[in-house]
Amino acid sequence: MKKVIIVLALAVFALGGAAFYMQTDAGAPAPVTAPSTEAAAPAASSSNASTPSAAELISGEPQQVPVPGMVTMVDLGAKSCIPCRMMAPILKELSQEYEGRAAIVFIDVWENPDVTPEFGLRAIPTQIFYDAEGKERMRHEGFMDKDAIEAKLIELGVE
Repeated sequence: MKKVIIVLALAVFALGGAAFYMQTDAGAPAPVTAPSTEAAAPAASSSNASTPSAAELISGEPQQVPVPGMVTMVDLGAKSCIPCRMMAPILKELSQEYEGRAAIVFIDVWENPDVTPEFGLRAIPTQIFYDAEGKERMRHEGFMDKDAIEAKLIELGVE
């Protein structure tokens, strides 16, 4: 009986991993940088829309990334992932502290799986930092503490 349970558990785990892999990478290797970086730049220069509020940027809904003309940190995760949930209060604090100076964005990739190929995700949470010109400058996978995020924002020129 124990062997049957173990085999079933392994099968469920394997199927779940395959489903996640298919959602995030569509079966292809993840690119080193997000392909959307170059595609977003022309749209950013032609857009005169106002910058979304800090609350809108961390809502979990898909956003324009990078935010035009601002240093941007996007956290790609899920509201139900444990390390992602540990980052939620940090992102909320940072989005309020840096509002108007840097864009702190959270996108829930489990609720919006269609955005994952755009960023070439391999794991969640993943943080991607963009400079004010929209160029990807750093990518980090896993939990990232507030001090490390602030250090990167400062390195990218945020005061």
